[in-house]
Formats: sequence, C-alpha cells, structure tokens
Amino acid sequence: MKIELNNVVPKFLEKEKIAASEIWNSGHIFSKGESIQVVAPSGSGKTSLIHFLYGMRKDYSGNILFNDTKIKSLNAVKLADIRALHFSIIFQDLRLFHNFSVLNNIEIKRSLAPYHEPSKAKEMAERLGLGGKLSQKAGTCSYGEQQRIAIIRALQQPFDFILMDEPFSHLDEVNAGKAMELIEEEATARGAGIILADLQPITHFNSNKTLHL
Repeated sequence: MKIELNNVVPKFLEKEKIAASEIWNSGHIFSKGESIQVVAPSGSGKTSLIHFLYGMRKDYSGNILFNDTKIKSLNAVKLADIRALHFSIIFQDLRLFHNFSVLNNIEIKRSLAPYHEPSKAKEMAERLGLGGKLSQKAGTCSYGEQQRIAIIRALQQPFDFILMDEPFSHLDEVNAGKAMELIEEEATARGAGIILADLQPITHFNSNKTLHL
C-alpha cells in the first residue's frame, strides 16, 4: 500500500505557510514500511494533514490517493473498510469514551477489526504502566494515561499505516520512549508505515524521513 500526495493545499491556510512547507503543494509518496516524521509548527496544518490522510476532511485542493484511488472518490462504506483494515490513528484529542473502562476503550478497536488476542491488550497495558487501571473509567485517568490508552487501542486493529498527531505530548521521556518502542515493534510486525506529526522532532522515533510542514 502507498499514500500519494499530489499538490495538496488546505483551502484555509495562508499563502506564506504553504510556500514554506515541504509538504503542501508538492508531491510525496509514503510507502508501507516507511517511518515518516512530520515536524510542524503550530498553525501550519498538522492536525489537518492527519485528518486529510484519514479521509476525515476534504477541504483541500489537489489529491490524496490510496493505492492510486483518490480519497475524495471513496464512499463512506469503502472508506470505513479501508480504515478498519489498513489505517489506524491516534488523534491529538484522543477521542476516548470517558465513561467506559480503560479496557473497554482499548477493546473497541479489537472488537471492530480484530488483530490481537484479548490477552495482548492486557500485556500492552502492563508494559505501559496501565495494568492496574484496566477497570477504571478512562475519564478519571490523567491525560498522560489517556494518551497511553489511545496508543494501545490503536494497536489492536490491523493496519498498513498508523497516523499519529502529537501522541506523546503529555508523557515524560521514559514513558514516551516505551510507547514509541511498542508502536515501532507493532509496525515492524505488520510491515506497516508510521506517519507521526508533532511540533518538534521526536528523538526516540527511528524515522526514515523527516519533512517540515
């Protein structure tokens, strides 16, 4: 699988920001198995890029293609199928169900599109320091704990690419390193690509390429 960007320009972004970008209004191909780091100062369209790639927003000119098919041409059913089987995502705002338990939040992805056995979620939770919180409501966890919940949830489904928007913003270096290690292990096991967008370079991310938005 590959993602291709052809002269993509957000309709709402200032011309000077578009001109300074290595991504907007240019051509790029992201291939399965690649690790791409997108360094994006505030206001440059970082979150918009992740949403464009996931097919959530279409307020841009140019084209984004999945395996030569334009995202904008996909109907809701086909796009849902692609997301379930080929793309996982960690949103900046996490989108957890705060009244559900930590384990229920994690299991949602696995139940919709299984990849791992149920025991794997608990193993990952132990690894990221959440083993004692699986029965706790997600909304009562700290934001850093919620980020780790969202990361584990995203790893429960099959994917060819995992998209991440500031996934470690509330984690210390030790926990961020553990989380990144887990993500890279899972991507390697699937032969999947990683696209990580953040305000600054992530030093513990072994990216093949860094692009400045």
